[in-house]
Amino acid sequence: MDPVPFPRTGAPALRALVSAGYEHLAQLDGVRMSDVLALHGMGQKGIGALRRAMAEHGWAFAEDDPTVGAVQGGRVKVTEGRQPERNDSATAPTEVSPKEWIAALPKPRQRDDGATLLAMFDEVTGETATMWGPSIVGYGELHYVYESGREGDMPRLAFSPRGANNVLYGVHGPGSEELLARLGKHRLSVSCLYINKLADVDLDVLRELVELGWRTNAAT
Repeated sequence: MDPVPFPRTGAPALRALVSAGYEHLAQLDGVRMSDVLALHGMGQKGIGALRRAMAEHGWAFAEDDPTVGAVQGGRVKVTEGRQPERNDSATAPTEVSPKEWIAALPKPRQRDDGATLLAMFDEVTGETATMWGPSIVGYGELHYVYESGREGDMPRLAFSPRGANNVLYGVHGPGSEELLARLGKHRLSVSCLYINKLADVDLDVLRELVELGWRTNAAT
């Protein structure tokens, strides 16, 4: 897959990214938001544009503050199902088998945690897992439209057992605070839950979070 370019934003913000050595959007995934904001030429508007573009691919800043660069109204509409002809996002379902992809991951922790998450998400959702892009295992389909007119498709819930950590998408939100307090070692961004390894958390609580996310991440 070709690198995803930065979204359209101010020239000073784009120059700041290039000067800091960033060449495409995926490189910002997991970078602290405050570090990007501190770049000379970067402003809150640029942070907001980057955050929204990253969210379309399941990426996010680390230690993010969602109020920085927030757009009033934000995402304005989410509907069930995909609309491929109106998908501005490069991330889309593929024909790759999630089970086979997980089994081929390079690290034992990735394979073990990935298999556990696959079984958990399968049971909770009752859906068949689908690979979205090269590294996201997704469930369900939603189409979103931003106030700006930019739109795309995304899974309702998803996870990715990466080399550094497990990333879960859509499992925390309103009503999840008490569960997160009992979960164990983790960190959050606007749309992602990061767990270094599943041994660090209570799997029963994690399952409750997945159940909550599946119930609440519906069309609006």
